[in-house]
Amino acid sequence: MRELVFALSYEPGTNAIADALAEYPEARIRSLSLHATPESLWRVDHATGSPAALAAIEETVRTADYYADCLAADDCGAKQTTEVLEHSEDTLVVYSYWERSATCVSVPHIAIDTLGDGLLFETLNRGREYTWRVIHSGTGEVRRFVEALEATLSDGVSMELRRMSPAGGSPGERPSLVDGLPPEQREALRAAVENGYYEVPREIDGSELADKLGIPRSTLTYRLRRAEAHVMGEHVDELGVDEPTSPL
Repeated sequence: MRELVFALSYEPGTNAIADALAEYPEARIRSLSLHATPESLWRVDHATGSPAALAAIEETVRTADYYADCLAADDCGAKQTTEVLEHSEDTLVVYSYWERSATCVSVPHIAIDTLGDGLLFETLNRGREYTWRVIHSGTGEVRRFVEALEATLSDGVSMELRRMSPAGGSPGERPSLVDGLPPEQREALRAAVENGYYEVPREIDGSELADKLGIPRSTLTYRLRRAEAHVMGEHVDELGVDEPTSPL
């Protein structure tokens, strides 16, 4: 089994949940259970935060068209049900279910198509960042998953790889990444890891890291994206430094 962690980031106006959470930085939405079949998706989520934050989240999940993970940029015509199971002073538990239409697509459905069956999902929403943790068998096509997801994301939404590793594997079982990368991509990836670019929250942003390396930010972004694609395609996560192993 292998673990894949990545984050989707939303610019203002591109995701109703992200817009609501951005107003309340202390609020969090964590999945308690998430399941998908080729035809449908259902999940239970646990939100925490101030009473005002929970009220805003509840209003959003009751009215937002795409809360249950549909990535379609326009109304896809899916049948959706949302129910509030609990709403106390500091806790909100929400159940949501939707049946796919011909144009519906989501992270779990892309994963089913490319990574195979037996998948486990864990998610965390905070601010404008939506972090996914996927446990899969390791026999699927990770590169195709990444390409399909990136091709589906609408304008204003970006994806960033956070971690990829054997689930329960020992460090000695991991192949080397740096030998397979061009020197400039290797340098960018090492610098990103060593300076906390992939930490949650980040210890350095892209502009600061680019300044450290003496290159334009656009060049850094390109090198990191190419290096991350290599990581995804080769199922490799050993960067020569210790990486975080804590859950979301």
